Amino acid sequence: MRADHIEASELQHILAALTPQNRLAMEVAMATGLRIGDVLQIKTRQLEEAKDRRITVCEQKTGKRRRLTVPEPLYMRCLAMAGRLYVFSGRTDWRKPRSRQAVWKDLRRAAKLFRAPQHVSPHSARKTWAVAEYSKQGDIKRIQRLLNHSDPAVTALYAMADALTSRKRPSPIGRP
Repeated sequence: MRADHIEASELQHILAALTPQNRLAMEVAMATGLRIGDVLQIKTRQLEEAKDRRITVCEQKTGKRRRLTVPEPLYMRCLAMAGRLYVFSGRTDWRKPRSRQAVWKDLRRAAKLFRAPQHVSPHSARKTWAVAEYSKQGDIKRIQRLLNHSDPAVTALYAMADALTSRKRPSPIGRP
């Protein structure tokens, strides 16, 4: 099942129920538009050596490189929580990053707890970021470049995910 868009404010409520490391990883994904697997691969050394909080990430799925700035509050929290090798260390082995599945399970548990009507997954953060950027910038080409999408149609699905999700599910009572 594909991830649905979820409003940032609603997603923040769900994130509040996650473990601190999983919550921070999801917040980084929401703030940067990175896939959760790419967030989890960030090494502590990358952050420590970053100039002006800018890091370069090689996306696992596409192999494309992306240079991004981590917002200062998240950057400071990541540094404070960083493990010896990875910012998001594995639960049982510090030499490995936390797994995508660990974040997904925690998120699924929290979404169930909040009875979220949408299909919430770590990828929902990427869609939430795309919708927010599109509403701020209105430039689909820029979002396509930032998401490293080859096809503008895929980017349009992300940038307009809020409209697609609202068509798929009826609005709650009292909401337009």
